[in-house]
Amino acid sequence: MDVMVSVKDGEVWAHDSGAPSGAGSRSGAGSRSGTGDDALPLVLLHPGVADSRVWDRILPRLTERHRVIRYDARAYGRSPAPTAPFSLVEDLIAVLDHFGVARAVFVGSSMGGATAVSLALRDPARVASLALVVPTVTGAEEPLTPEFMAEVGALAVAGDVEGIVTMMRRASAALGTGDDPEVTEYLRAVVPAWLAVHPHQVPDPPVYDRLGELDVPCVVVLAEHDQPGVIRVNETMAERIPGCHLARLRHSDHFPTVREPDAVTEIILNAYAAAR
Repeated sequence: MDVMVSVKDGEVWAHDSGAPSGAGSRSGAGSRSGTGDDALPLVLLHPGVADSRVWDRILPRLTERHRVIRYDARAYGRSPAPTAPFSLVEDLIAVLDHFGVARAVFVGSSMGGATAVSLALRDPARVASLALVVPTVTGAEEPLTPEFMAEVGALAVAGDVEGIVTMMRRASAALGTGDDPEVTEYLRAVVPAWLAVHPHQVPDPPVYDRLGELDVPCVVVLAEHDQPGVIRVNETMAERIPGCHLARLRHSDHFPTVREPDAVTEIILNAYAAAR
């Protein structure tokens, strides 16, 4: 089911797959089973380098077993651009409330991982398990160098979308060959979103130094061909989060769902099974 969800001073596009076909209703709230009407849903949070289509390759296997909710952050994909200050974690809470989700398993990629961690520290009762795919986290080091960001900024001022796409593909999609059409399309679509969001997004509070407070099953997925700064952050996150498992993908860059969709799917299903 596609729906526009009201958020503070705006709206976002969201999709709820519903319970898997043939699932029967079960008694009790928040069943760990993925097949009951009351079972924990999977909530997918996309990265800053793509909209929610980045999950398309893995959705079929996930929705066979679980209710899956995904949405486009403001200005991404099918969501309109913001017109007033907003917070990513506040928008996530609004989406959960719209669908009546008190508790879920969260899968966040990059930017989406940061939002999932922020929610887990702000309202831990809502988080049953975390799968953090090449995540960032508020308060951590910027993975891209100041020189790189300055060059991207100059291209943005010049309105050179293709120049930004080329730079970001070089930084985030090291394993791409030729035109790498799928990743290129994702990046080309999100550059206008970055420009639209920048004046309005209010950063969520830094939580990098609070990772030791997390008390939830967690896996951090590291891509061995990712940016060095992201790899450092991912390794440190796995060390700081109590009991966290670090999964390494040998054949992925910052787009693991494109490079190794089957491996990512298995990691997510295992994270769901670990929910408590």
